[in-house]
Amino acid sequence: MHFPVMADEALEFLAVRPEGAYLDATAGLGGHTGLIAQRLTTGFVIANDRDPQSLEMARQNTAAWSARIRYHRGSFADLAEAVAEGSAGKLDGVLADLGVSRYQLTSPERGFSFTADGPLDMRMDPTTGMTAADLVNHSDEKTLADLIYRLGEERRSRSVARAIVRARPIRSTRHLADVVLRAVPRTGHLHPATKTFMALRLAVNDEPGQLDALLRIAPELLKGGGRLVVISFMSGEDRKVKERFRELGREGRATVLTKHPLVPGEAEVAQNPPSRSAKLRALEMREGGVGA
Repeated sequence: MHFPVMADEALEFLAVRPEGAYLDATAGLGGHTGLIAQRLTTGFVIANDRDPQSLEMARQNTAAWSARIRYHRGSFADLAEAVAEGSAGKLDGVLADLGVSRYQLTSPERGFSFTADGPLDMRMDPTTGMTAADLVNHSDEKTLADLIYRLGEERRSRSVARAIVRARPIRSTRHLADVVLRAVPRTGHLHPATKTFMALRLAVNDEPGQLDALLRIAPELLKGGGRLVVISFMSGEDRKVKERFRELGREGRATVLTKHPLVPGEAEVAQNPPSRSAKLRALEMREGGVGA
């Protein structure tokens, strides 16, 4: 089953109006998109995602409200294009859930997880760009170590990178996980390869750069009074969102609506354990501000 994370909180802060124009920047399987669409009458929501398979599943899952949804395939860097194609003006709200979908994590052929063996792919858009296999099999040892340390916050990154280089060619997700496990044995409940896989995923999809693009572009897409809601799952992402929101507040362009990030309640975490690390922040663009 698909559970849109912090759905009630996201909808509350979006303050969806029936005639409004909205953008779900990370449509995923369509959970948030469908909930927004259900609250619209003459308004619409743009469902954007760079994963073509996810976007097609979102289209199927939201078919009942498709008259109020405009689907667009693209990354955060393409959001202005998505809005230009889907509307004639500025938006009333933008929502971005930065988490990886359960569909992506549980599909072995996508290569995001080592719970089942599969190709080392990890691309959000499997039609373009380098794969995780390209990274682990062709990067030099220092580059790999630096990447795993910086993006995965893996303190044993040098040992991991050394083991990867010696074991080349790395053939699959399970092969990589086994190589890491032999290099840095388990010391807690977390599998030793978890941070390495996260670092590779972030690098393959340039997720830090994409988040920077979202935080730069989204405020420009909103009208005065429009709201931006971001749900993050990693401390580095939440820190970037917090700092950008504070910057917009200091510039007088926006009002930060969440002094501290909201987190899921106990009931949601019990129903959907992956939501436990989610943090939600929201802001409202001011009338007459730059870009409003």
